Amino acid sequence: MNPTAAILLIGDEILSGRTKDSNGNFLAKRLAELGIDLREIRVVPDEHGVIVAALNAMRVAHTHVFTSGGIGPTHDDITADAVAAAFGVEIGVREDARAILATHYDNPAELNEMRLRMARIPEGATLIDNPISKAPGFSLGNVHVMAGVPVIFEAMVAGLLPTLTGGAALHSVSVRIDKPEGEVAAGLAKIAARHAQLSIGSYPFVSASGFGTNIVARGTEQSMLAAAEAEILTLR
Repeated sequence: MNPTAAILLIGDEILSGRTKDSNGNFLAKRLAELGIDLREIRVVPDEHGVIVAALNAMRVAHTHVFTSGGIGPTHDDITADAVAAAFGVEIGVREDARAILATHYDNPAELNEMRLRMARIPEGATLIDNPISKAPGFSLGNVHVMAGVPVIFEAMVAGLLPTLTGGAALHSVSVRIDKPEGEVAAGLAKIAARHAQLSIGSYPFVSASGFGTNIVARGTEQSMLAAAEAEILTLR
């Protein structure tokens, strides 16, 4: 059985619609390639108690929890404190994190009190490299804490994922059918029953030519996917 994962997206800006999340989508694809089954994506505001509660629920339910956002220099960047609280450990500026962060600034005076917040690391955590802005993320237990800026998040994920143990990679096939979903539903249900080892979903769309349905089958065995695809094609 593959390891499982959840993603916790942290930030009022996502919930308000001001920022459109791309980190969840990016990480979902990378996890599928690694063979870690993503089971949940949750979005929470910049509220300490809400973040702590979400972390404590998710980290006992999944092999890994990945967080995005809330580790910058401003007053509302509270993710590191919330992780420390969830695990019941102390947090403070760590010298190795400070030294890494200092390499980002030409003038030592630029590393002011607020920027030093990005070097505050919960006790017992392992640092996650940030090759772009140097402010490190960290892993504590099965929780992996990363930045919210997409280009930085993606770079941190690239360094983190090779250190994790995955399972069988998830593959998929997609078939476009230019018929309304209701016309293929009965046949698709029978196909899904015959291929219970796969995840098979239907996704309706509207084009210039009318209503259609995209059928997507997902699974770890290529031969099973090929057999299911052949049957799905008969629905056209």
